[in-house]
Amino acid sequence: MLPIEHLGQTLFLLAEKAIYWRNQKALLIADPHLGKVTHFRKAGIAIPDKAAIKNLQSLKQLIVDHNPKLVIFLGDLFHSELNSEWLMFKELLLEFGHIQFKLIKGNHDILHESSYDNNQMEVLQELNLGPYNFTHEPTKHGKLYNLSGHLHPGVRMHAKGRQSMRFPCFYFGKQNGILPAFGEFTGLHIISPKNGDEVFILTKTEVQQVL
Repeated sequence: MLPIEHLGQTLFLLAEKAIYWRNQKALLIADPHLGKVTHFRKAGIAIPDKAAIKNLQSLKQLIVDHNPKLVIFLGDLFHSELNSEWLMFKELLLEFGHIQFKLIKGNHDILHESSYDNNQMEVLQELNLGPYNFTHEPTKHGKLYNLSGHLHPGVRMHAKGRQSMRFPCFYFGKQNGILPAFGEFTGLHIISPKNGDEVFILTKTEVQQVL
């Protein structure tokens, strides 16, 4: 993990593609896309079934490791129609009944409203907390700093010659920041940082600042 100071807050950027916000004892997670693996498998795409379980196991381990009071999902919690992964997620919520969960609804959160009933999670269009405005898609807030997901941000790093590699990243601009996608098989949108922006890439084991 890599601690940074941002707007008077201490944020721990985690290699697991999430942020632990120490001041609020909160986990910030964008774009888990639970259900995507099962959705692909139903479409005949050969993805190991254990990949679906891995996403949920990673989420559970993150909660165990950091023991937050609050978990905020910045949209696209669930990728498609109701399937077994959603039922496993509801069991996870019951296991952590002492934790408050909030979902900022994303464009892939298309389950019927009844699916969210009695699962200990509040569903919102946006959330203002502390110096931050939380949304799914990047936006500009008149007074607060916007934190969002949706874009699955990444950067291309060039080595000697014509070699290059792409890495998921945390991005912090002047008015908004974007979290990497937590889920597997989500792809990357390569961003073009501006002067003064901060970018932190993720390898499999660590977070490194590159701008």
